[in-house]
Amino acid sequence: MDQLMQLLDIIRNLDDHLADLSSWMGVWLYGFLFAIVFAETGVIVLPFLPGDSLLFAIGTLVANPESHLSLPVMFVLLLVAAIVGDAVNYLVGRALGPRVFSREDSWLLNRKHLLKAQAFYEKHGGKAIFLARFAPIIRTFAPFVAGIGRMDPARFWMFNITGGICWVGSFLFAGYFFGNFPFVQKNFTYVIFGIIVVSLLPIVWEWYKATRESAKPPGPPAA
Repeated sequence: MDQLMQLLDIIRNLDDHLADLSSWMGVWLYGFLFAIVFAETGVIVLPFLPGDSLLFAIGTLVANPESHLSLPVMFVLLLVAAIVGDAVNYLVGRALGPRVFSREDSWLLNRKHLLKAQAFYEKHGGKAIFLARFAPIIRTFAPFVAGIGRMDPARFWMFNITGGICWVGSFLFAGYFFGNFPFVQKNFTYVIFGIIVVSLLPIVWEWYKATRESAKPPGPPAA
């Protein structure tokens, strides 16, 4: 049991153990990190896995010549993991949606919720999928809910790919170019927290606009 808890702690705080794992795993680290990013984005029950901080830490590790890791290879692998993870999550939600919402007598599992989710993703789905990339936990649930809401597949794929490129690219390259600065290394936790706060600002703004719109009194009926 103690070994299992230790393993879970390492996985949850993977960004703190990357250097040791790199020395131990060598090139196998590529596959391990691919699996972690895929699971964090594609497995609905694993939203606790590291995401933003892990990508930043990976970039910092790759910038160290002693790691012998390739930035282009790492970027492509993690990008594929993020895109495929979201796609799998979406497909699972799309497959389970009709079953999940088939019970009319449940306060949670009914067709009204499905129709509301579908309407939401018809109107805001693209922005939701893109912005959710930068929000921990929400990132794991957004594609699943998009699948349940039957979001148009072509629209989902477009924002899945663009969101994946921006998410992986921004954190990975930020870590690569700035992660080894002494100030960043001494204040790594605060830097990651600041990045997450800044990345959440667009979501807060969208929520604020939606709240204001819903609070407006309805206009006069059409003649």
